[in-house]
Amino acid sequence: MIAELVVEATDGAARTGVLHLARGQVATPAFMPVATRGTVRAVPTHDVAALRAPSGARFEVLLANTYHLMLRPGASTVAELGGLGDFSGWPGPMLTDSGGYQVFSLGPDVSDDGAEFASTYDGTRVLLTPELAVRTQELLGADVQMVLDVCPALPAPPEVLRRAVETTEAWARRALGARTRIHDQSMFGIVQGGVDPDLRREAAERTVALGFDGYALGGLSVGESRDEMLPAIEAAVAVLPVDRPRYLMGVGDPVSMVEAVARGVDLFDCVLPTRLARHGTLLTDAGRLNIRRAEFARDRGPIEDGCGCPTCSRYERGYLRHLVSVDEQSAATLCSLHNLWWVLRLVERIRSAVAAGTLDGLRRTIAAAWAPGGPSPSG
Repeated sequence: MIAELVVEATDGAARTGVLHLARGQVATPAFMPVATRGTVRAVPTHDVAALRAPSGARFEVLLANTYHLMLRPGASTVAELGGLGDFSGWPGPMLTDSGGYQVFSLGPDVSDDGAEFASTYDGTRVLLTPELAVRTQELLGADVQMVLDVCPALPAPPEVLRRAVETTEAWARRALGARTRIHDQSMFGIVQGGVDPDLRREAAERTVALGFDGYALGGLSVGESRDEMLPAIEAAVAVLPVDRPRYLMGVGDPVSMVEAVARGVDLFDCVLPTRLARHGTLLTDAGRLNIRRAEFARDRGPIEDGCGCPTCSRYERGYLRHLVSVDEQSAATLCSLHNLWWVLRLVERIRSAVAAGTLDGLRRTIAAAWAPGGPSPSG
């Protein structure tokens, strides 16, 4: 087994442990920064690798995107340059998304064969099949590759959700048949089903029956509310193997993360921290902070008192507001470093809370700051 999860502590359905991958170990729950084209946008790879939480915890796995890398610079080029790790300078494990999100975001023509796109770079038509997704990811050489799936936007009619489940399962079978790097690259199946708990449970059972190294929940955080999302997660996780990693794709807001962990999820990825940063929105223990606000023009303090990130240790709010206001490129880097560090520390706090049996208290703390006035965490 290439992607074995050794559970070390539990708190209800939540668990913390160590995920063993071909090129290293990952402490879970874990957040994977998104390096779509082989780099986290606006942040050099070595700066992401250097981030450390108070305990010394660091980001241990990055996510890159198959669709973009197969178009530029091309998977064979990445392979010739040593694979994604050497290519990007990342020292640890990596995961590649299959391009399934582009099935959702770019509106391609989806058939039984695959998904046909117009390249975002030059307009060339590309048919991304389950087999091509596998071959491409094997060339890229990440530790984990994802099967190609169909990710419908929500809300969606029942027949659309059913079709997504059926097609995703058929493509998953083809991906398993096309796989050749069995000994040094894990393959994760993807569970679809929208927000219908019964369909999610069925899809999870069918995906588990195929036999993957890990399991992902796709097609969430695509238009539904959190109250709709959480029961769907719970239904799927209930039938996933306890010794395999569970990955919630594309979710990274603090409340959803801690609530998903409470339901047994181990891995997350999201562009939220860096996308917000590029627009001057910063993550703090009290919620979001918009550094563009005029009140910060002469502020001598850091983004957040007590923050240990590289940005807060060197720069003041007034200076950061100036950089953001004049669209200085370094603003995106400095704000992104802060937001990534904050998420890293959040995940560290989640792991510590699970180990101590105090996750419910942390859930209440996060909800109070990030969903004020909302319902108390439950489930």
